[in-house]
Amino acid sequence: MDTSTEYNQVISYCKDLFLKKTKDYGTAWRIMRPSSVTDQLFIKAQRIRTLEVKKVSLVGEGILDEYIGIVNYCVIAMMQLELPEDAPSELDYAFVDEKYKEKVNETRDLMFAKNHDYGEAWRDMRISSLTDLILMKLQRVKQIEDNNGQTIVSEGLKANYQDMLNYAVFALIKMGLAEQH
Repeated sequence: MDTSTEYNQVISYCKDLFLKKTKDYGTAWRIMRPSSVTDQLFIKAQRIRTLEVKKVSLVGEGILDEYIGIVNYCVIAMMQLELPEDAPSELDYAFVDEKYKEKVNETRDLMFAKNHDYGEAWRDMRISSLTDLILMKLQRVKQIEDNNGQTIVSEGLKANYQDMLNYAVFALIKMGLAEQH
């Protein structure tokens, strides 16, 4: 398979789960402030790192599930960034579906541009390095949030969420999710 096909298959799986949860829970995530979404991403990435080190899970869900969660929380973060504070807490299912596609398409385009320049270096990386890159990006996001979203020369919040989403997709591809679905 090629990167485009693998990426699309991973995203299709993540999106399907996201939309099923939207049917079950609605858009309860709308209550979360941006910093809370960042902390949720941190919890997931830190759990992955802990599982990579300890090699055992006591609660059943494994690394794959956490990377899927990172993909979907990054989409949530990007949606939350652009929605006005007075947007309704319960969003229409079709709107959420469309916004998910929009955010993923923007992120996929960024990945192809970077993938071209970096020559698919991610394929030779360890999954644990992708985890560490996500954790580093989360530290950056926390700092940007602590600076009220202001940066001097650095990428903003959205670019960091996009990178984390792409790193998580790469990890899921390396873990074989694209081949399973």
